Amino acid sequence: MGIAPYNATVSYSSFSVWIPDSDAVWVSAQIIQDYKPGHKELLLQLCDRNEVRYPVSSSSDLPPLGNPDILEGENDLTALSFLHEPAVLHNLRVRFLDYSSIYTYCGIVLVAINPYEQLPIYGEEVIDAYSGQDMNDMEPHIFSVAENAYRTMGREERNQSIIISGESGSGKTVSAKFTMRFFAVVGGSAQQTSVEEKVLASNPIMESIGNAKTTRNDNSSRFGKYIEIGFGRKGDIIRANMRTYLLEKSRVVFQASAERNYHIFYQLCASRDLPEMRGLKLDAPEHFRYTNQGGEMQIPGTDDMSDLELTRNSLTVLGVQPVQQMELFRILSAVLHLGNVNIEASGRSSDRSYADDRSLAIFSKLLGVEGSQMAHWLCHRRLTVGGEKLVKPMNGQQAVEARDALAKHIYGQLFTWTVHRLNSALRSQRGETRSFIGVLDIYGFETFECNSFEQFCINYANEKLQQQFNRHVFHLEQEEYVREELPWSRIEFSDNQECINLIEGQMGMFDLLDEECRMPKGSDENWARKLYDQHLSSKPHPHFRKPRLSNSAFIVLHFADTVQYECEGFLDKNRDTVFEELINILKASQSELVSELFQQHGNMATVANGSVRSGKRATREHKLTVGFQFRQSLQMLMDTLNSTTPHYVRCIKPNDLKEPFIFDPKRTVQQLRACGVLETIRISAAGYPSRWTYEEFFSRYRVLLRGRQSPDNARGSCTHILPELIPDPDQYCFGKTKVFFRSGQVAFLERLRAEKLRVAAVIIQSHVRGWLCRIRYTRIQWAVVTLQRYSRGMLARRLARTLRYTKAALVIQKTYRMVSVRQLFLMIRQATITIQAFTRARAVSSLPPLVNKNTDYQSLQVRGWMERRSYRRVRTTVVFMQCCVRRKAARKQLLKLKTEARSVEKYRQLNKGMEVKLMQLQIRADQQVIKSFHLNHIIILYVLWFSVDITLTYSGAKKNAVSQAVAAFQTELDEERRKYQGLLREFTRLEQRYDNLKEMPFLNEALKRTYCLVCCAPSDIRVDVACSLPPGLPAKVLFLCVRHADVSGDQARAQSLCAAAVTAMKTALKKYTKDVEMSALWLKNAWLLHDLLLKHSHKQVHCVYTFVCSPSLGHTYTASQVMMMMMIFSPLLYLQLALLPFSSLSVQALLESETIPGLSAGKLAVSRKRSGSDPRPMGGDAPTMASVLRELGALHAALTHQAVPQTLLEQAFHQLINMMCACALNSVLLRKDLCCWSRGLQIGYNVSLLEEWIRNRNLQAGGAVAPMEPLIQAAKLLQVGKKSDGDARAIVETCTALSSQQIVKILTLYTPHSDLDEKVSVNFIRTIQVLSIIIIKNNQEMFPVSF
Repeated sequence: MGIAPYNATVSYSSFSVWIPDSDAVWVSAQIIQDYKPGHKELLLQLCDRNEVRYPVSSSSDLPPLGNPDILEGENDLTALSFLHEPAVLHNLRVRFLDYSSIYTYCGIVLVAINPYEQLPIYGEEVIDAYSGQDMNDMEPHIFSVAENAYRTMGREERNQSIIISGESGSGKTVSAKFTMRFFAVVGGSAQQTSVEEKVLASNPIMESIGNAKTTRNDNSSRFGKYIEIGFGRKGDIIRANMRTYLLEKSRVVFQASAERNYHIFYQLCASRDLPEMRGLKLDAPEHFRYTNQGGEMQIPGTDDMSDLELTRNSLTVLGVQPVQQMELFRILSAVLHLGNVNIEASGRSSDRSYADDRSLAIFSKLLGVEGSQMAHWLCHRRLTVGGEKLVKPMNGQQAVEARDALAKHIYGQLFTWTVHRLNSALRSQRGETRSFIGVLDIYGFETFECNSFEQFCINYANEKLQQQFNRHVFHLEQEEYVREELPWSRIEFSDNQECINLIEGQMGMFDLLDEECRMPKGSDENWARKLYDQHLSSKPHPHFRKPRLSNSAFIVLHFADTVQYECEGFLDKNRDTVFEELINILKASQSELVSELFQQHGNMATVANGSVRSGKRATREHKLTVGFQFRQSLQMLMDTLNSTTPHYVRCIKPNDLKEPFIFDPKRTVQQLRACGVLETIRISAAGYPSRWTYEEFFSRYRVLLRGRQSPDNARGSCTHILPELIPDPDQYCFGKTKVFFRSGQVAFLERLRAEKLRVAAVIIQSHVRGWLCRIRYTRIQWAVVTLQRYSRGMLARRLARTLRYTKAALVIQKTYRMVSVRQLFLMIRQATITIQAFTRARAVSSLPPLVNKNTDYQSLQVRGWMERRSYRRVRTTVVFMQCCVRRKAARKQLLKLKTEARSVEKYRQLNKGMEVKLMQLQIRADQQVIKSFHLNHIIILYVLWFSVDITLTYSGAKKNAVSQAVAAFQTELDEERRKYQGLLREFTRLEQRYDNLKEMPFLNEALKRTYCLVCCAPSDIRVDVACSLPPGLPAKVLFLCVRHADVSGDQARAQSLCAAAVTAMKTALKKYTKDVEMSALWLKNAWLLHDLLLKHSHKQVHCVYTFVCSPSLGHTYTASQVMMMMMIFSPLLYLQLALLPFSSLSVQALLESETIPGLSAGKLAVSRKRSGSDPRPMGGDAPTMASVLRELGALHAALTHQAVPQTLLEQAFHQLINMMCACALNSVLLRKDLCCWSRGLQIGYNVSLLEEWIRNRNLQAGGAVAPMEPLIQAAKLLQVGKKSDGDARAIVETCTALSSQQIVKILTLYTPHSDLDEKVSVNFIRTIQVLSIIIIKNNQEMFPVSF
């Protein structure tokens, strides 16, 4: 357990060790001076920097070594390199306080620490995440144990048992409840049975009549129960059966301080004002002797009245009728009134008693018995002496004891009847049970200040369970060695058979107790003396002792602790005395239930009334003692457990204050010793606790191998190198598939590996630094040459610029001079022309006037010719433009007419779908009118504009030509109007033809046949036939049927038609659950039917509760009723798409598909399989992203083939992608092997492929990309730095789509896969933690569906 055996090659300086502490049990310290053999003390430094000297007399006194940091917070205690008590305690503390993880594996045992707080880790999304997963891949959870049992049962066809034990208040009942809830969800029957619901409904009933508040627990189970859940051939729940053990009946009549009676009594008192409860004559619990002794009337945070309502609802689910429920409540109320019966002493020496008051009358009335007889026999007893029967009065104390015994017996019989009734309701006649899973919720080891008969029986049961547990763990360990063909010697483990023999063996404590109970005057003191004589004087027993200061107590050395029991009350509780006369009165009750309870009494134990009995009678009564019955039922339980494969859950109570997330190391260590966890560690440590497959060992420690090694020969490499690394061959052993190490050897190998990697890192650093220096020199050289080149270039450019400037100056001078001379020349020329103009003007003015008129006329003719030519050009352009427009329209019309002429569907639509044709003609006519109107309007405006322009510009002679053009345009407009009138006449003719066809009788028959086809047989249509139909045909036919029924005035027929259609669609979807094309087909038709109804309504229906009368659908039909059906039906279509077969495989592909070549994202090597765990079967094709994208492509093609609108397509893929990403994120939050750098890179790449696929098909507008953001951020979180405060701030700012608790969960699970990486420190996690407790993303979220 310590440093020994000593290894001379290792320096133990800076090693961490554990030393004992009075408060914390164990504290960590660091060795600051290396240890050598012969040293008498160790120099240690504590966490608070104080130095201490730890005395060491020999190597066996060395303190236990601490585990490497890489193993801190390990989810399996057996994976620790050093297996000892401080390592287990520290690992549980770290996981519970720092990681908020309440579950931890310890080999085959699940350790569950009660958080005393509601955690969101038990929803259906968590059940979905654990269902079908391997136990070794997921984080520890109660669902993981349940899933392992369920899978083992189905694979091996062998019965399973889940044994849940622990102290009162440790969470056993809650664990059992969640286990049964898991089975009810995953074992849900396809035949819609109610067995699953009944199994869950039994929990509130048993809690109300079997649980009570104690000083340690507000909802403590005061009985043990074993529930067998039977499964059929398909894995669905067939039946269930419950067996109970040792109900604490003494609590009915007595409660210690700060405790309560059973919950049902307080629930009845809280509901006393209900009308049906007034006849029970109940009052506040403070007024009843059986409920006010503990002083606690209310449990904080609970509502007794609502709890009773839940109990009543559960009884109804289990088939208990309200009348029988009231009978049950009457009996319980009678028990309360019986406790208030006053029994007073009478007679001279108080040797008599009597009972006659109001409470007794109420008790007798509620149970339907004679009050006088009950009062008489409560105070008297019948003796048989010498064949004569005598009636003897009892004193007051004896009468009170008889009253309390009757109350306990009534409650015990009622409890037994309730269990039998539950078992009857949980049986099913649907088929034969193939196998079962049993859930054992039984009391853990108990020790109080005063321990009595109940604690003795409970601790005896725990001794038996611990023996079975030890032998099972030992058997699994040896089985592993045999399977690997290891040479092994028998592992010794502490067998508690001697203690069990002390209790149940011949002349053991139970035998002596039963023998004393048979004695007429047996007493607790006599029994104590017999114990001392048998186990101290004659044959001293190593597990039995006598207290020094008491003669009425004894001490038993149990496997978990030493317990002192007080003998007082043992005989009475073992006899469980109740007088026969009182039983006979109850048998004669007028109440059927009361009579039924005690008719079963028969030959059961009647009374120990002091009479002299024969040996035969004594033997029969011996067999009926409580101790004997408990031993029998316990032996039956052990036989059942031994015939099943057990799974263990050990519940731990972290503190006695019931405060959330407070860890008391003393209480925890005490429970770890009591529940067998440390014994499991000890058995594992005695053999080879660390075991690796050869591939895992080679992958992890290949750096220690010399030369070039191939992974194909991993076993040969391991067998070759290990003798060189570990000289002692007893410290390791080679198996068939694994290599086994003794405790501490893995830590030694880790240290050698770290040293080898450190040396390699130094060499790599030297080479990298040299390379960096060479790169720096090359860059400087390149920079200098570049500077020189740029300098020379700059000088050359400067010289060239000077030469250009000189040349430019010469050009400027030349140009300036040229401009000056040119300006002078132009000025002289202008002056000359001016002089010539004036001279010629003077000469012309002297000519005659006739010459001037001829000149003006010629000028006018030229201008007129030019304007006419311009006008002709404009007119030609306008005419050409009109011709082009008309030619284009004519070609379109001709092409359309040719297409319609070739289409057979055209005539079919004319005959069967006249309304569609009329609508098309109306729309086309409107378009033609609007088109002609706009065209003519544009032409008229253009002509008017042109005419005005001509009028303003040219002379009045040209206005006639413009008028002629306007007349031509007006003629064309009239032609268009005539065409429009023709279209209107055609529309009227077709409308009249439709009215004629509507009255033909054969159409009614066709619609009837269509009704039968669409509404009665969609599930019988083959997939290929259905997919070959035109898209939306069923919806169109159904719409026409609805139209016909509505026009006929048959509103009931129209409504039944729609209801039948929706029912038929649901049936078809259920039949073709995994068919992509059928899902797409009915999604399209549901949308189209909804769209047709909405389009032909008077107005859109925005509220499903607003009834709209549509003129186009007639006057009697309400379209909103059909649309309400479609709105209810549409989410089922989206859920159908989300549950397609590839949706679950896509999650595995997103997380595990290695699509990046050369990137290995395998599991961490130190995460080894536990003993007896179910290895994942090898073989089979794992889903890849390529296959998932192909399946998505097939779905997209099916939806596109059905002409599903883009918005509906986007909604469907939004829902599907959300489900995939939510499940993938849940797996990341629950699987440690996924939380590493390489896997984060792989997940990010896979998600990017999915995102690219979505964007290539333009589906991102519907929000299909948004659900990927949390998964993308989770992948980034695995890749970013996680050390400094800056990294923490960056993570919080970047991961906005993740809650803080999700971030903390991922950081907690983060596992380094190489020494270049390291685990996230607790301080870093604490900087990110906040109060939010939302950890699991809901993968059941359904987005709003809109058509």
